[in-house]
Amino acid sequence: MRIVISEFMSLDGVVQAPGGPEEDTEGGFAHGGWSHPFFDPEVVGGAFADAMTTAEALLFGRRTWQSMAAAWPERAGDPFADRMNAIPKYVVSKTLGDDELTWDNTTRIPGEEAVARIRELHKTDGGDLLVMGSPTLVRTLLSEGLVDELRLMLMPVILGGGKTIFPDDGALRTLELVSTVASGTGAQVFTYRPVAEG
Repeated sequence: MRIVISEFMSLDGVVQAPGGPEEDTEGGFAHGGWSHPFFDPEVVGGAFADAMTTAEALLFGRRTWQSMAAAWPERAGDPFADRMNAIPKYVVSKTLGDDELTWDNTTRIPGEEAVARIRELHKTDGGDLLVMGSPTLVRTLLSEGLVDELRLMLMPVILGGGKTIFPDDGALRTLELVSTVASGTGAQVFTYRPVAEG
C-alpha cells in the first residue's frame, strides 16, 4: 500500500485546526477554521475526492480520528460521507480503548506498535493508505521514510505558529513535484513524491 498524506497547510507550514475553531486549540491556537475562505469545491475539494478514490484505508492519529468520528457518521446519505464511513480506518493511540472505537470499521493501532504495524500495512498489496490531518503521526511517518506521496493544499495565509507535519531532526529529504493545480481562491494543490536516494 502507498502511504499518501493529504494536508491543508498555511504558507508558514501550519496544519493545525483548518476545519473549525474548536477542532484543536492546543497551545492556545486561536485561528481554527482558517482554510474556509480559500476552500474551492472544484480544486481543493477535487483533491480530496481524488485521494479518496484511490484510498483503500484511512490512517489517523487519535485527535484527528476523534474529530472525524464526531462529524462523519451523522452525514450519512452523502456519497463522500458514505465512503468515509464505510472505508476501513486505523487510529494510532496509546489512550483510546476498544470500546471507544464508535466509528464503523475502525481498528486501533497501539501507539508503541505504530511504526512496526504501519510498516506491515505499507508492505501489503492494495490501494492507498490515506492520512489526513494527524500532524504528530505524519511527522513520524516522514521521519521513518514511510511516505510515498505528499498532497499539500497550500492556502494563502500566514498563521504565525501552530502544529506542523515536518520533522525537525536536521535530515535532508528531497521531493519531486509531480503536479500543481491553482484555484481562483489563491489556494494551490501541490503533489510531491520522495526522490529515491542512490
